[in-house]
Amino acid sequence: MLLAVDVGNTNIVLGIHDRENWINHWRISTDPSKMPDEYGVLVRDLLREAGVERSSISQAVISSVVPGLTGKIREMVQQMTGFEPLIVGPGVKTGLKILIENPAELGTDIVCNCVAAYNRIQGNCIVVDFGTALTFTAIREPGEILGVSIAPGLQAAAEALSEHTAQLPQVWLEPPQKAIGTNTIKSIQSGVVWGYTGLVESLIDRMKDELGGVATVIATGGRASVIAPLTDRFTLTEPWLILEGLRLIAYKNKAFFN
Repeated sequence: MLLAVDVGNTNIVLGIHDRENWINHWRISTDPSKMPDEYGVLVRDLLREAGVERSSISQAVISSVVPGLTGKIREMVQQMTGFEPLIVGPGVKTGLKILIENPAELGTDIVCNCVAAYNRIQGNCIVVDFGTALTFTAIREPGEILGVSIAPGLQAAAEALSEHTAQLPQVWLEPPQKAIGTNTIKSIQSGVVWGYTGLVESLIDRMKDELGGVATVIATGGRASVIAPLTDRFTLTEPWLILEGLRLIAYKNKAFFN
């Protein structure tokens, strides 16, 4: 079995693949203060509840955009499985060309999403990841990552209002019935949710134009369920897209595990 781990700024996403299907996946909070042993206890409990024996894990792959946690998660996997995990980064085969000015700047989470998206679509596509940051990535046939647009994530925008104003509270992000808010909570929900829906539609339209007018658009990430149902711009919603990208990268680098 394959253990796939994506370490993000807000969440850590994990999944177990049995060579045919994803048999389970989880999303847990990122906590840079936790030690490898603490993460190990948590992951072992998740595996136990899913009925997965640690001895059945023969491969592991990790993507991380939190440098302070990369080593800890790597150590946790080593302790739990007894072997070295594959870390997505420079030199790892992805099957895609990265055409941005400095490929080293591109987050490995974005790369993993692009690998999964292009493998599925086999043509022009745009991946919109609703994570800590809201990212839009354009992939052009025959497998070229052209570039990215980055905006603050929905939760970050809502929290910024609360943190930098004296009277605005934190709110649960869901779409209000009307754009004209009649109380503080509905007003913030309108500004963030409906405002971000417009932002998403505008950037997708612009990117599609730059891709020649044709592109499949995929929504992913923890907050995709907030915005994706409110617009007709998305062809697919795949909350666990990054895990599939990690699986494909592990397969492309299978010599690493021999």
